[in-house]
Amino acid sequence: MREVSGFLNVHKPEGPTSHDVVDRIRRHTGVRRVGHGGTLDPFATGVLVVCLGKATRLAEFLIGSPKQYRAVVELGRSTDTYDRTGQVTAARDPSGVTREQVEAALARFRGKVLQTPPPFSALKKGGVPLYRLARAGKPLRPDPREVEIAQLDLVAWDPPRLTLEVTCSAGTYIRSLAHDLGQALGCGAHLVDLVRLRSGRFRLEEAVPLEALLAAGPEGWQQWLLPLEMAVEHLPRVDLDAGEVRRLSQGQPVPARGVPPLQPGDLARGHSPEGDLVALLRLDPAGPSWRPYKVLVH
Repeated sequence: MREVSGFLNVHKPEGPTSHDVVDRIRRHTGVRRVGHGGTLDPFATGVLVVCLGKATRLAEFLIGSPKQYRAVVELGRSTDTYDRTGQVTAARDPSGVTREQVEAALARFRGKVLQTPPPFSALKKGGVPLYRLARAGKPLRPDPREVEIAQLDLVAWDPPRLTLEVTCSAGTYIRSLAHDLGQALGCGAHLVDLVRLRSGRFRLEEAVPLEALLAAGPEGWQQWLLPLEMAVEHLPRVDLDAGEVRRLSQGQPVPARGVPPLQPGDLARGHSPEGDLVALLRLDPAGPSWRPYKVLVH
């Protein structure tokens, strides 16, 4: 299998899991190391960033990046999965809920809030995913955790359904947001449709449909391959000479020349004389020097 490195901004269709998409791309491209930068539920669509080769080592920067979604929520029914794939657990007539009430309820979910993930989630307890425990009839309620919802707008109102646009921190569950909104309104709710519009720098309007990518020939799919630095271009750039690249590849620090205004422990991206991303660097105050955080060359 080949070693090709970069990112694919894939428009995931409804149906396959994120792991299914990764597996299909691995088989199609012949690249050994393939991963993704943030799970989408099977019924969800939109941006799924697939990492190939050395890009898998940068997946943490994608997983931790802000996300943007368009979500359709249906009022009146709660489900055990908090979405349309689950069993109905409660039903109430939502006809009395007004747009003004929804707008008022949304206000409490903006900013930094505590959110409880769904019982059906990939979070683990004792090494076992919670969704497996839930399917076995042993659902566990995860502990609440802080998330940040920077944008939460009601963009369409078609009772009993409403459409939200959400920009949020990593780890935010839109299914939980739908469920919690229903509880706040007193009628229950669940998520019926979800599209990821953006993951960090990767946007839906620039994504390639999965089927188009898989229909391309053995080399044709590489037209959509994006460079490694797209995941870390928010980090300051450090230009290295050939000797420094060699020392970093051997795990050795290099002097921090012309250090930008950083704090000890901050990260930067190191580029070779040819302009290639070759390492992520961590600033060591003793020197000061750059120590290798992730080396992308051998």
